[in-house]
Amino acid sequence: MISKKKRSAHTDSWVVIAPDSALDTGRSIDSDPSFIKLKNPSTGSSSLYLFGCGDLSVYEVKAFSEAFRSWFIGQTVQRDGRLLYVTPMDPLFLLLPYISSVGTEGKFQPVKQMVMDEDYPGCTRLLQCKQGLDSLHHVADEKEVGGQKYHRYNQEKTLEWLKKKVQRTVNALKKSNISVGGGVKSSTFVRVKHEDASEEEYLRYGHGLISEYISEDLSKDLLKHLELPEISSPKEAEPPSKKRKLSDKPIEAGEDYTKFNSADFARKPQKKMTAAQKSLAKADKTGMKSLASFFSPKVKQEKN
Repeated sequence: MISKKKRSAHTDSWVVIAPDSALDTGRSIDSDPSFIKLKNPSTGSSSLYLFGCGDLSVYEVKAFSEAFRSWFIGQTVQRDGRLLYVTPMDPLFLLLPYISSVGTEGKFQPVKQMVMDEDYPGCTRLLQCKQGLDSLHHVADEKEVGGQKYHRYNQEKTLEWLKKKVQRTVNALKKSNISVGGGVKSSTFVRVKHEDASEEEYLRYGHGLISEYISEDLSKDLLKHLELPEISSPKEAEPPSKKRKLSDKPIEAGEDYTKFNSADFARKPQKKMTAAQKSLAKADKTGMKSLASFFSPKVKQEKN
């Protein structure tokens, strides 16, 4: 579904591609879908998310951008030529940094005391997301006292939950015949069957995708939990997004293969000289001035 999301009456609009479920409007204005800035669980920087009607679901927002692009919206021209597209995400990824940050205290606390952030006050919207709250038992211990639930971060539960996420990702990749490992290089030209990739390559690829939503330290712990050895440099088995910095621009080829056709950048043979050039080269140039001498400043001679 393609939609225009207005920010205000006097500002630009956004062109958004989103599923119908993300843009269903409620009966009241307060329950309408809204864009909220939250802390990215992987980078810690500010990122944009879309909360669906009634905060029942959360969507990740990405931007596809190209230089010198604009949109015609009605009778106006939209200067911001970015194309926003939203995809559903597990809100537990957004809750996890807050739950784990207070986990060092080792005590049970109400989730309302955990999810607080002066820099991102919109994080309290996560407390209204039923999907995220119902999933807290995957990353924390729970106990109920007097009808009130209390939680305490559990590292082992978290790693096991993330491991299942990786395995589900691997199953989806195999089911869709997505190329991973060395086959990624030639996937543009030849479709590679998933049987050609090893299980380790699929696990590394799935780990890389899930690592987009968790901290670097947790990503390393998950790698050990998957019983995969660390690698010193990125390999083909990792998703392209892990090999380069994230950007809202479309991913282009990392190498221009048209520039590397010759071996070791061998010099090109010199072009053959014309008959006129050969005659000029053989001419006697004794006493002849160079062309540059006619444009050099004249040196004044001093008078005796």
